[in-house]
Amino acid sequence: MEIKFKNASGSIAVADDIFNVAFNEPLVHQVVTAYFAGSRSGTKAQKTRSEVSGGGAKPWKQKGSGRARAGTIRSPIWRGGGVSFAAKPRDYSKKVNRKMYRAALRSIFSELQRQDRLCLVEELNFSSNKTKDFVSYAAEMGFGQDFLLITESLNENLFLASRNIPSVVVVDVEAIDPVLLLRHEKVAIDKLAIERINEWLS
Repeated sequence: MEIKFKNASGSIAVADDIFNVAFNEPLVHQVVTAYFAGSRSGTKAQKTRSEVSGGGAKPWKQKGSGRARAGTIRSPIWRGGGVSFAAKPRDYSKKVNRKMYRAALRSIFSELQRQDRLCLVEELNFSSNKTKDFVSYAAEMGFGQDFLLITESLNENLFLASRNIPSVVVVDVEAIDPVLLLRHEKVAIDKLAIERINEWLS
């Protein structure tokens, strides 16, 4: 199939198995869930009664004092004691095969193309690093307010001009992930980047 350029005449041929496949919602959901799970730090830690310092001696004798039977001051029911079901560091990551990950990306790109949310531009070499110039450029191109720009190699001026806009993200091809693609209303890709994506996902 072919995709027309947004800022120039003509079009570019792209692979049907990347930009024209059925949307596999269960697969995309699985990959996105695994992506978020892998970003969790899992560093929460608490101490059990055996890990809290102190409490080696029995606080008072078993009988005769009139108080509750207590074996240690580090019991979970005491102030300063351990935690009954203490949280421990854990790994939340889920395994996703490379073929599954790439199939999910192909599915997302195809759905973006079907929904007319994919914009192909000749190049994204921005000459100014001023935010107001970038806003004017985005309005002229019809990108809207919330969009992702994917370039073959990151342009410094483009990055500097767009970084003050919270709803705009500029990345190179290597930084693409499923969440980035789904998070934005529009996705703009330059010609060299789409060629790299064709090679990568074919």
